Amino acid sequence: MADRGLFIGIFAGITAILAKCSIKKTDADVATALGTCVVWLFSWLMVLIVGSAGMLKAINVRSLLFLILSGLATGASWICYYYAIQNGLVSVVVPIDKLSIIITILFSYLVFKEKLTKKSFAGLVLIVIGTLVMAIWA
Repeated sequence: MADRGLFIGIFAGITAILAKCSIKKTDADVATALGTCVVWLFSWLMVLIVGSAGMLKAINVRSLLFLILSGLATGASWICYYYAIQNGLVSVVVPIDKLSIIITILFSYLVFKEKLTKKSFAGLVLIVIGTLVMAIWA
């Protein structure tokens, strides 16, 4: 995970800027649909490149259900995200989007019984405060 962490941040940042550039004269829903098609094609290309297509048979019904629900949540998130970027400032929308960390940590506690260390809790508080400061004074 640590070796990819930097790339997650870099690609997420580039994504926001490219998304804003793409929707200046395009409907946000159309842009989301086209972007999703590219993600879909790229994902299947990676499955073929790494040779994991055979793993499809190993997916059980419960996992499939959660993958479908995750896909629906992702789609809803992207539709809202593209609309917000189209109609707002990227520098405000992206930090607000990152407040999803609160939902993630709450559900990870409720579902997986993951607990925050004092250091992690302090970091979460700082992230939330920093995000709110960026959103309010933008």
